[in-house]
Amino acid sequence: MKLTDEEILEYHLGGKISTHIRKECETQKDLSIAYSPGVAIPCLEIEKDPTLAYKYTAKGNTVAVISDGTAVLGLGDLGPLASKPVMEGKVVLFKKFANVDGIDLELDVHDAKSIIDVCAAIAPSVGGINLEDISAPKCFEIEKELQKRVNIPVMHDDQHGTAIITTAALMNAVELANKNLETMKIVISGAGASAMTCAKMYKLLGAKNIIMCDSKGVINTRREDLNEYKKEFITDTQSNTLKEALKNADMLLGLSKAGAVSKDMISSMAKDPIILVLSNPTPEILPEEIREVRDDAIIGTGRSDYPNQVNNVLGFPFIFRGALDVQAKKITENMKMAAAVALAKLAKEPIPYYVKAAYNNPDLEYGKNHIIPTPFNKEVLIWVSSAVAQAAIEDGVTNIKEFNIEKYRCHLRNMAYIDHDDCMVDDQTQD
Repeated sequence: MKLTDEEILEYHLGGKISTHIRKECETQKDLSIAYSPGVAIPCLEIEKDPTLAYKYTAKGNTVAVISDGTAVLGLGDLGPLASKPVMEGKVVLFKKFANVDGIDLELDVHDAKSIIDVCAAIAPSVGGINLEDISAPKCFEIEKELQKRVNIPVMHDDQHGTAIITTAALMNAVELANKNLETMKIVISGAGASAMTCAKMYKLLGAKNIIMCDSKGVINTRREDLNEYKKEFITDTQSNTLKEALKNADMLLGLSKAGAVSKDMISSMAKDPIILVLSNPTPEILPEEIREVRDDAIIGTGRSDYPNQVNNVLGFPFIFRGALDVQAKKITENMKMAAAVALAKLAKEPIPYYVKAAYNNPDLEYGKNHIIPTPFNKEVLIWVSSAVAQAAIEDGVTNIKEFNIEKYRCHLRNMAYIDHDDCMVDDQTQD
């Protein structure tokens, strides 16, 4: 698919989002109810019981997408204003895939404390905060400290989105390659926020042998130039370079830069290697190059024109959908793992006809070329959101007292397959 700069700029003319009014405002009566004097009634109700904000306002279906523009896509520090098209795009994806409303906020402050203070100040307005394109290592501090100050879910998607989707892919790839997660050797090219969070999630899944490489080589016991975050991933290995680390490796996770991996490196990997090369738009090594030297590999990229696209849109809209619908106060590790497990299980289900049509592949089925669902599979909303909501209930981090998972899944199915605008969850989720 070839796109010209002119086509892209034409699409973005005027921005990609706007405000939609959900209630009628056509008569004097409507105006009196929508604003003064009628609006005082829900104000007083919420003052008495703050949780009623989820019932009488849009808080429970709104996420703030917040960035300071210091790590925009693969483009680097573009500043807050130049990051706005990305944040608007994130709002579009929230609405398109999970019917979650979003507002984008680009902050012209860059130290961690200032960002935390601003986010905490606007927290009453929204049901969740999606941190985006904030540079490491401050993104770790911001997410951690902000979550302590607010009672709504906070997620830095650059970290957790990639971790959740690749964990789902790993679950199925390990099964298809007949490998043992506890004994397999996993090599990660890249040591940024997403790489570190992926490694943590793989460890929770059971991985024991993970070797991480940054731009200077393997993060091992001989390195003396590591910050506090990288020190967590020190391994006692004789390998010093990515090339050395990949010898007999069972898996490569690429979160670094185009061309970082050679065909010789791929050739040296173990039998049936799992290779997820996610640098965008050009991966660390192209799938065609991998196939030239390995016909036994399971391959995934971040691109839509290859099988097994690791796309964060499989995660964040549906994770927040589930969290919002049970008025979650935070997103726990259990909720993130529940999302990964749901994605892995869904990939094994019969693939809907409309997905096969979208990819012009009537033979598409679970296997090496389909280890994770596609973004066009409407079932993702049902499987992931319900799994996240259920995990939040089990973890005791919600404001609702009772929850009926079957009714909620039915509600999500209606949302996925019936085109309607009323996505607010009411007593459908409760007994």
